[in-house]
Amino acid sequence: MVMRITNLFKKAMFILVAALFACSVNAQEKGDMAAGLNLAYGTKDGFSNFGIGAKFQYNLTDAFRIEPSATYFLKKDNVNMWDINANVHYLFHIGDSFVVYPLAGLTFVGWKVSAEWEGIGASVSETKFGANLGAGAQYWLTSTFGLNFEVKYQIVSDLDRPIFSLGAVMKF
Repeated sequence: MVMRITNLFKKAMFILVAALFACSVNAQEKGDMAAGLNLAYGTKDGFSNFGIGAKFQYNLTDAFRIEPSATYFLKKDNVNMWDINANVHYLFHIGDSFVVYPLAGLTFVGWKVSAEWEGIGASVSETKFGANLGAGAQYWLTSTFGLNFEVKYQIVSDLDRPIFSLGAVMKF
């Protein structure tokens, strides 16, 4: 009985995956543009914070895409953070709806630490340039709507850290 249920489950999963790939045909081509939002999570040495961001994607060719983006990280432990990025993706098309990509780019990061002690407030802020290296994947659910996941490592003096993001984009 368990063997029949397992085989039935495997067949159902195969049919579901095949249907997803068959129903969603959407190759990315030169000139395609998309914009979207993402949720981010950055962490380093015990300090982690969540962020919300926006991105714009433009396909320079069928294989190369640029993606400027900006993320504001929610205040935590008296620290405000933000970043602005300009990344290049090299797209590996796996089927018509799924793309994986390595990424490389530049980042501009800012943070501000605020503190108050006995009614006296003080803050220190700093901005720095750095580099991004990482990888991501994007799956087009329809011809105009896709989901993506990305992991990048920001190389910034005094603030190297990985950033994980999950987002959605609309093609226009």
